[in-house]
Amino acid sequence: MGSPELAPSGQPDDRPGVPQQRAADDPYLRVTDLRVRFDTTDGVVRAVDGVSFAVQRGRTLGIVGESGSGKSVTSLAVLGLHDARRATITGEIWVGGRQVVGMSEEDVRRLRGRDMAMIFQDPLSALHPYYTVGRQIAEAYRVHHPRAGRREARQRAVDVLGRVGIPQPARRFDQHPHEFSGGMRQRAMIAMALVNDPELLIADEPTTALDVTVQAQILDLLADLQAEFGSAIIMITHDLGVVSQVADDVLVMYGGRAVEHGSVEQVLRRPQHPYTWGLLSSVPSLHGDADADLVPIRGNPPSLINLPSGCAFHPRCRYADRNGDRSRTEVPELRPAGEDGHLVACHLAADERARLYREDIAQVGVAR
Repeated sequence: MGSPELAPSGQPDDRPGVPQQRAADDPYLRVTDLRVRFDTTDGVVRAVDGVSFAVQRGRTLGIVGESGSGKSVTSLAVLGLHDARRATITGEIWVGGRQVVGMSEEDVRRLRGRDMAMIFQDPLSALHPYYTVGRQIAEAYRVHHPRAGRREARQRAVDVLGRVGIPQPARRFDQHPHEFSGGMRQRAMIAMALVNDPELLIADEPTTALDVTVQAQILDLLADLQAEFGSAIIMITHDLGVVSQVADDVLVMYGGRAVEHGSVEQVLRRPQHPYTWGLLSSVPSLHGDADADLVPIRGNPPSLINLPSGCAFHPRCRYADRNGDRSRTEVPELRPAGEDGHLVACHLAADERARLYREDIAQVGVAR
């Protein structure tokens, strides 16, 4: 990449859509202080409130949290898929050296599909039922290759269908979505996302409706494709088993905010936030006591229109009374948790968190 364009002042131009000079080891995606709000008749929905993270090529970030935590809203903001008439988006989203926030709709459309793409949760609703699967993939290719003829686009679609493990891809090209199994439809969605070789791939709950065998095949496929193409991947899921299998780093979201961020080893093996403890305690473990009861997180996720004051998790947190009124009055910021790159937003002191987590393990009977 050449030198960055300069503004009249002589400084690098940070206008949306203007590519900036990037070092070889810079993250392909960098999100800084992202805020997404929706005006509704009931009030302002603060769906994402000051989230920051980065993803480098060849690495996978898992974003986890309950429904309504802001995971999917964050991914749609990265892709520029929110309706500008309804959503107010602030902060910075840099994709390949380009600022997406404030970029024109046409410029975002050029990036989407070519530089970044998404695998949606439900392929049956994402694929058009009237058109054949192959035609939809071929059209996605021609949008970004306007000089490509129908024959070239068809061959490209057949090639990528075969690449994602669909048997007899030339025959499958002419079939409709309802003629595919659930696993094959998901592979077709992956093929559509990959047809233009994007460098950023966002997978939103890609294995939710699939049986465990097909889930494993899809996750192995994504890992193989990442190894081949070096793509940056964001895996959005509530399944911690999926995260432990595919992610390099983990971002835990709650109430539209990031509450913990670190490597998969740090977050899943040495979690620092009571909410993360709750997520881990509410899923079964192959290594713990088979007779031990699962411990769900009490209460329900908060309303994003009327978030609790202070720490949004405090109404459900068993330890909210251990720091006076700070949990109810002060929003905790992400701070270093003792290990390099491990961040947590919690008012509890580090030594107290460590002690309480050890007590939680003993109580739940789960070996982390």
